[in-house]
Amino acid sequence: MNRRNFIEKSTFAVAAMGMPAIVPSSVFGKNAPSNRITVGMIGTGRQGFGQNMQGSGDGKKEMRIPGLFDLDEAQVVAVCDVDSWRMGQAKTAVDAHYAKKSPTGSYKGCAAYTDFREIIARKDIDAVMISTPDFWHVPMGIMAAKAGKHISCEKPLSMSVHQGRQLVDALEKYPVVNRTDSEFRSVRQQNQAVEMVRNGRIGKLQKIEIMFPADPDPVPPQADMPVPKELNYDLWLGPMPHVPYTDMRVHTPFDMKKRPNWMRVDNYAQGMIANWGAHYFDLAQWANNSEYSGPAEVEGKGEFPKSLWNSMINFEVTYRYANGVEMTCLQSPVSKPSIRYIGSEGWIFIENYPGTVSASNPKILLSKPGAGELDLSQTLWDKIDFIEAIKTKRKTLEPIEIGHRTISIAQIGLIACQVGGKLKWNPDKELFEGNNAANALLAAPIARKEWAM
Repeated sequence: MNRRNFIEKSTFAVAAMGMPAIVPSSVFGKNAPSNRITVGMIGTGRQGFGQNMQGSGDGKKEMRIPGLFDLDEAQVVAVCDVDSWRMGQAKTAVDAHYAKKSPTGSYKGCAAYTDFREIIARKDIDAVMISTPDFWHVPMGIMAAKAGKHISCEKPLSMSVHQGRQLVDALEKYPVVNRTDSEFRSVRQQNQAVEMVRNGRIGKLQKIEIMFPADPDPVPPQADMPVPKELNYDLWLGPMPHVPYTDMRVHTPFDMKKRPNWMRVDNYAQGMIANWGAHYFDLAQWANNSEYSGPAEVEGKGEFPKSLWNSMINFEVTYRYANGVEMTCLQSPVSKPSIRYIGSEGWIFIENYPGTVSASNPKILLSKPGAGELDLSQTLWDKIDFIEAIKTKRKTLEPIEIGHRTISIAQIGLIACQVGGKLKWNPDKELFEGNNAANALLAAPIARKEWAM
């Protein structure tokens, strides 16, 4: 089912500008509460509270990306966070949102939990939206799959190649609808470039050049701080080793807008190569028609700060595919996000987000898909895709297998920078050929065994 067909039968109408608008739920009898997909939000920080639940952009000056609140076919019934302030903000927002839709003008039906296992245990919850720090994604995803919950999981999907494969294997055993939560595939500037590359508008694809945005300066080691009363720090750490609390390791208290600090600490995330790589490597794999595979060779170099914020920065990594395509990725102190596709007959360049598009020949950008060619113009937005896939029992646009393959590229690039030299990668076996030191880094051991899967 394409976007057009789904829009005709969903809560969205497409305005002249091409953006979705909410249709009153009274129009859709099938969207009565008893027919909705019930969703539990696991993690209600900046991404979970904002992008995933409420959506972003006003649809006028800014592109509107719908969140779960925009979908009358879904209903958020529970929120969970180890930070009670964030959890309280989310519960208040959910109750206020559904109060506006209620005939009585009142709604108090959103449950709030500190421990995500309480959401997973609820039989009346159909799906979970996992919007936690990266190191929690796989343990939570496996538990949710075992409980029969449909899963939309934030990117980057995992902390290691082996860990990501564990989640994919679990989803084969417990076949629930699953999606890697990323909106880039739905952004027209981005998927149109993929469409044109796949349809041969720049000839044979030869090279992909990716630039990642610059990181802020790493912060030095920090003094220990008392754990804020609103934070269950032990549960926040979960499978990771216990270390003293400092807010520069976790997130800024009472703030939903700042990028969280854990994103720059290598126990909890893998830096910009994974954070933006989860977008750009996905698009590159899609354009190269290798989204269920990967490169055959990788080499790179990068800096590893000796500080609290110790994720790799200022890196340069090169990947080579068996079909001859070369992909380079670069981050510097002044770099800005972009991706360039270079073919035998031209190039397409998308700079920044959502993207300013240019090409070696402007006529390339005017081309339309012909009969039998790939047409991505009706691609659903990520949350709509997830809910519609549950309703119709089909695969999502970006299953977790694809998200795993995507983030594996970041992870083998990181390993190449750690061990040095050129590494041969076998994407079928997901192993380096003839390099035990590199293979030893493919797993991310869980320090606290009670969280082992």
